[in-house]
Amino acid sequence: MTKQALIERTVGAIQKLPQEKAEEVLDFVLLLLKRHEERLLTEGLHHLASTVSALEFLHEEEDLYTLADLKKVYHG
Repeated sequence: MTKQALIERTVGAIQKLPQEKAEEVLDFVLLLLKRHEERLLTEGLHHLASTVSALEFLHEEEDLYTLADLKKVYHG
């Protein structure tokens, strides 16, 4: 089913609902849209952070400590 067909079928179903239920559908759609936008924003920020040269030093930094530096190993 195409996106347009889904939209038309959904609109047809919503038109058969009482106003209160149609408002619930709108609230749910707005929630889905907000989640989608937040996910896109998060993905964009992750991509930006991975390509920004200002943070490149974090990838090149040597480890300050190794396992050999431990006096006692925690096995929890």
